[in-house]
Amino acid sequence: METVLITGGSGLIGKHLEILLKTKGYRVIRLSRAIQNDSFSMNTFYWNIEKQELDNEAIDTADYVIHLAGAGIADKRWTPERKKEILESRVKSAELLFKKVKERNRKLKAYITSSGVGYYGAITTETIFKETDEAANDFLGNTCKAWESSADKFNDLGIRTVKLRTAVVLAKVGGAFPRLLTPIKFGFASAIGDGKQYMSWIHIEDLCTIYLKAIEDDKMHGAFNAVSTEHVTNKDFTKQLAHAINRPFWPIPIPAVLMKTLFGELSIVLLTGSRVSNEKIKNAGYIFKYSTLKQAILDLIS
Repeated sequence: METVLITGGSGLIGKHLEILLKTKGYRVIRLSRAIQNDSFSMNTFYWNIEKQELDNEAIDTADYVIHLAGAGIADKRWTPERKKEILESRVKSAELLFKKVKERNRKLKAYITSSGVGYYGAITTETIFKETDEAANDFLGNTCKAWESSADKFNDLGIRTVKLRTAVVLAKVGGAFPRLLTPIKFGFASAIGDGKQYMSWIHIEDLCTIYLKAIEDDKMHGAFNAVSTEHVTNKDFTKQLAHAINRPFWPIPIPAVLMKTLFGELSIVLLTGSRVSNEKIKNAGYIFKYSTLKQAILDLIS
């Protein structure tokens, strides 16, 4: 039985991915700062990013590492301290994994890291971004670039490395979808700002299956955009979601100035968004189960 070490295993993606991997016959182990003496802890190993400590057994046991750990991009206002936490929680954790893999001379079968479509920047243009495009010179772009650079060190060790630039993940419980759905349930369905910003998205089931493919397809290496096929604007997304649950869509948008007042710099995540291509992952043989937003919404509200 092959073993997959997941960092950030208690998060939205990690929980769903662990279930999928176990059904496919993999052993899944996790990292945690708090270890308890119960059955759960048998597959949980200690790490402390700040102290750069990690249980050697976790690395010695792992055949694959999937790195999902990182402070939530949209969970809090972007104060200087929060921006530092967002960056360092991703990079320092990857550096700790790399240090231990190198020290233990562990020949992993693959190192797979999450990244984000924020790599291309918080902008709305007519460009459809591909993996070959450069990282944007803004907070999100620079964060994703540093995140991926920390993963490239594994590639330098001869370990197959995959970087999944992930869009907004849609799931029934947790993540963005319930947050988007709640105000619409109460009749507040309006575009944000001008509503023309694109909202790249992916269904949680497709995303986890792409991670599985990254484990099992040894031809996969480098960066892949983990986004669904259909490009929708914020206005389109909100309108489709409102109609799906029989709520009205109001033509008067939520003013951008209100978003900036409420969320500060973080508001750019809500007010901007790019179109992102998924041709590379499809050319690698992946077939999306949820390629249209309508399909995804109908599944999530069922």
